[in-house]
Amino acid sequence: MKAVPFIAGKLSFKGRLATVAISVSFFVMILSLAISSGFRTEIRSGISAIAGDIQISGTSEPINTRPSYADKLDAIDGIASMTPVIWKPGIVKGADDICGVMVKGVPMPDSCSLRARIPAELAKRMKLEEGGPMTTWFVDEKVKARRFTVAEIHDNIIASDGTMIVEVPLADMQRLCGWSADEASALEVTVTDPWKEGLMLISKADEISWVSYDSHAEDEDILRATTTRERYSQLYDWLDLIDFNVLIIILLMTVVAGFNMISGLLILLFRHISTIGMLKSLGMGNRAIAKVFLMVAARIVLIGTVIGNAAALLFCWIQNSTHLIKLNPANYFVSYVPVHVNWGLIVLVDILAFAAIMLLLLIPTLFISKVDPAETVRVK
Repeated sequence: MKAVPFIAGKLSFKGRLATVAISVSFFVMILSLAISSGFRTEIRSGISAIAGDIQISGTSEPINTRPSYADKLDAIDGIASMTPVIWKPGIVKGADDICGVMVKGVPMPDSCSLRARIPAELAKRMKLEEGGPMTTWFVDEKVKARRFTVAEIHDNIIASDGTMIVEVPLADMQRLCGWSADEASALEVTVTDPWKEGLMLISKADEISWVSYDSHAEDEDILRATTTRERYSQLYDWLDLIDFNVLIIILLMTVVAGFNMISGLLILLFRHISTIGMLKSLGMGNRAIAKVFLMVAARIVLIGTVIGNAAALLFCWIQNSTHLIKLNPANYFVSYVPVHVNWGLIVLVDILAFAAIMLLLLIPTLFISKVDPAETVRVK
């Protein structure tokens, strides 16, 4: 039997305060990660649902929904779908008020002609109800009006930045613009999960733009692909700020947990001065004795880590199930605190935080070298 783990198993550490501090620190860290990931997931999926991940557009409108190199676009790895859309500003007239909106034409069955999906904020402001009429004016060379029927009222994450989007059938917008069935304002591309993040999404947009540049016919416009981050930069900047705050929280909680454990380990060392002296007199070196006390401290840190993780994951499950904590969507873009458990990131933070705390605990172990076995054993 090895001496170091045997002796460490015999030493008791009644550091309940240190265990609580470690648990609270890891609870805050894991919860911060889950909330940050939740905001990013909810906002990104909301933007993707209303505007796609990548938008392909030309220098002028309309563009052909099936350019000559469409097969090459379809063959690009990671593209799940390409949807033709028409964007056009409009004015919705209510009973007592008018409101500017962006009308988006999306593919719908013919049975949905002149039916519209509108955001809840617009319905409240214009006093519109499902099944009721909604008159929309389009100002171009000529002023045109369309009388839609409100088919659905929904919460729209993009509406929180001041833009209200009304979805109507693509065919209705093509007739309004005088375009053919294969013409649209843009193509909205949805990509598969591995390509939705940061630089990977940008690289996919660059690949689409290159295919258009390299393969377009002489009489075709060169199309350009832009990511949602370019078009909704203010939302992603806000998410980046949240991520930065989470990083600061993790660093602070790691330091707090580390210094709580330092004080706890110092107390443990002071209580066992005679034990340290006895081990030295038996020939055990400073490094081996330090390993003994570090193993005791590591056990406490591990217990606190498990308790903190368990409590945070339990809270995440409750919040996901009940949406217990609400938010004002005008300020936070969502109506409740979103949480998303990213297992890989949580494990990584647990490992790094544990390692950082153990490195901090090397500081109090320097005290061991100052203990004189002759003095401590004599006192005992």
